[in-house]
Amino acid sequence: WRLHPKRIDLSLGRMERLLARLGHPEQNLPPVIHIAGTNGKGSTTAYLKTALEAAGYRVHVYTSPHLVRFHERISLAAPGGSQPISDHDLMEILIDCERANGEDPITYFEVTTAAAFVAFRRNPADVVLLEVGLGGRLDATNVIAQPLLSVITPISIDHVQFLGDRLVEIAAEKAGILKAGVPCCVAGQEAAVLRVIEARAAEVGAPLIRRGEDWQVEKSAANGLEVSFGDEIIPLPLPALPGPHQIDNAGLAVAVLKCMSDFEIDNGALASGLASAYWPGRLERLDPGKLAATLPSDTELWLDGGHNAAAGLVLAETIRAWQAEDGTERPLYLVAGMMNVKDVTAFLSPFTNLVKCVIGVEIPGEINALSADEVCRQAGEAGLEAQPAKDMISAMRLISRDCAAGVPPRVLICGSLYLAGSVLAAERGHRKSPGELSAK
Repeated sequence: WRLHPKRIDLSLGRMERLLARLGHPEQNLPPVIHIAGTNGKGSTTAYLKTALEAAGYRVHVYTSPHLVRFHERISLAAPGGSQPISDHDLMEILIDCERANGEDPITYFEVTTAAAFVAFRRNPADVVLLEVGLGGRLDATNVIAQPLLSVITPISIDHVQFLGDRLVEIAAEKAGILKAGVPCCVAGQEAAVLRVIEARAAEVGAPLIRRGEDWQVEKSAANGLEVSFGDEIIPLPLPALPGPHQIDNAGLAVAVLKCMSDFEIDNGALASGLASAYWPGRLERLDPGKLAATLPSDTELWLDGGHNAAAGLVLAETIRAWQAEDGTERPLYLVAGMMNVKDVTAFLSPFTNLVKCVIGVEIPGEINALSADEVCRQAGEAGLEAQPAKDMISAMRLISRDCAAGVPPRVLICGSLYLAGSVLAAERGHRKSPGELSAK
């Protein structure tokens, strides 16, 4: 954004000034569910959206970053389910925001968030799902004075250059979304993190609904899941999004929905929501497609935007679970591209003794992307064999040559939402939208 020298500058003052000039759209919204955390925000939001829509409610959604088109960030309630904002409406609202802001400093994310609030005010809906961009306390979304509910997904180390390099510091920033009298559904957390959240909740007077105390989720013997909420036990299907960690995200979403006492959401809507949720770039199967066509037949090709140590751990656990379930000896190849603010070694270390080779790539079009050689160097520090490739097609060809006569491999493209976005853009034949904000 041309009016601010920093891409990220956590503050509420600029946002509050712009919203005042726009007539305070944030004060004229449907009930808001405010969602913070490190991992699982997007997946939890997806389950909430589909379950609420299955129950007949109109839902606005604000998420970040976008993967292919900017419009993905702002989804408006529509018949048949919310849809990304139209070109016409987005352009009109951004022009209004720019005129209101004038020449005052403002960041990209702040303008985006203000535009979302304007769009949500202009279009009727029953509820807004509002995802925090980064942190919580000083995030541009944290201008909602009285959300219906707050949500905190699992917290781990990430964005240390903005939030601090200690888990308790990061937890304090995330807990900054808590508001007096507003219940907060909390995912399972490390003990030190939970103590920070509990202390902040006591300070501001925010009731907590905690996993392990007020709700629980586990896989059931019938190959589904069971959510316990108070005295109620709710049998549900496994979530549509793959990976054991999605059971936790789905359980959190169900707990949130059960807290929405003014909304009528029966177990059928809960089941439909879990079974039909879609969230791109989160363990998404890519075959058939352009990249899959360059690999041996029967190759499994997956894409995931996870980019921190916790994401690496759940990805590795998921792959191990798949190997145990299918009983095959598929070799695993990682095609990894990451940003220079990420801890590559921490992300890749969980794959020790699991991956045959890491193919390092540079994320196209990102000035802060690590080079393919640097990704490989840090993969080596994690004890993994690695070699660079100049682009994604070259990476697929390297894998094809390496396993030409063997068992079809499993390939996971991972390390960054930026990389996931560029892959999806290429697969769908779109040009990726320029100008991202958060270094995810």
